[in-house]
Amino acid sequence: MADAARARKLAERIKVLVATALEKAVKDPDLGFVTITEVKVTADLQHATIYYTVFGDESEKKRSSEIIEKNKGLIRREVGHGLSIRLTPTIEFVVDEVPEVASQLNELLAEAKARDEELHKIAEKAAYAGEENPYREPKKIDDED
Repeated sequence: MADAARARKLAERIKVLVATALEKAVKDPDLGFVTITEVKVTADLQHATIYYTVFGDESEKKRSSEIIEKNKGLIRREVGHGLSIRLTPTIEFVVDEVPEVASQLNELLAEAKARDEELHKIAEKAAYAGEENPYREPKKIDDED
């Protein structure tokens, strides 16, 4: 069993090796602009999950995913040559959905901010429906009584 620090170091090394392999070893011109966002390696160093994003529309993303899956063995071989461990981990590619979710959250936050500003402008012009303080105040006792 390897420790977590070694698994993190190996994950960072795999990230660099996969990016290099996609750039130099995969010779398909249809491969889009792929970014490796994260690599997670199991504690026993036997399996690596590689998260990636593809810049472009849905057809480019689909085509790039097919190319990556088709060249998974080539990429694994390149990773194995670059690592200094006895066994090359199996690799699994997963499309990273975080950037799309983050952009949707940014749009929602911008919309909420615009609505808050609109509500603040309305509140500045607002007037009380009744008295300024609608609550009953305790009776004041005068000193003369």
